[in-house]
Amino acid sequence: MPVNDRLDHIRSALMHDGKASSDFDLNRDIILPEGRKLRPAGVLAPITERDGRLHMLLTMRSSALKHHPGQIAFPGGKVEDGDQDVIAAALREAHEEIGLPPGQVDILGTLAPHETVTGFVVTPVFGFVRDAFDIVPEPGEVAEVFSVPIDHLLNPANYIVQARSWRGQMRHYFTVPYGPYYIWGATARMLRAWTDLMQR
Repeated sequence: MPVNDRLDHIRSALMHDGKASSDFDLNRDIILPEGRKLRPAGVLAPITERDGRLHMLLTMRSSALKHHPGQIAFPGGKVEDGDQDVIAAALREAHEEIGLPPGQVDILGTLAPHETVTGFVVTPVFGFVRDAFDIVPEPGEVAEVFSVPIDHLLNPANYIVQARSWRGQMRHYFTVPYGPYYIWGATARMLRAWTDLMQR
């Protein structure tokens, strides 16, 4: 399928209401407290084109970070007072974290929000990066920026459910490994939600 047709397909899919997801989707025995306060955040899923194929940029977080060191993530973060909305927050954070100029991103749409175990409600923002740019990882925050073919991410067979002990309980979660990269947790769950939406 030509690149423009694939982008139109992504844009069309994101127009439909998807099901909100959370870090607890695979753990129905975990009871979330009523009235919990979640902080809004936006992450950018930057899609690029290389040799006629679409790829998604992801980051590996610095091992020096207090939260989620060394994990694979979308560029993004919490909504600040100066941000107009979650899209603006995602674009601002992507500029800060990987040097992506906001003006080079065509917004394709947003995915239903995802609740994280750390108390955020995250909106994934999908955007097509029109032109090549100089990737500049934020020192101390981003250890590496790499790309994954979206064909890999959109194949349900590449997702594996695994488990580990968390706060004395076994917690199940999605993974979608790619080469040396272990993509798991919230990032993998949001990607799986996108995959499910694209399969409709």
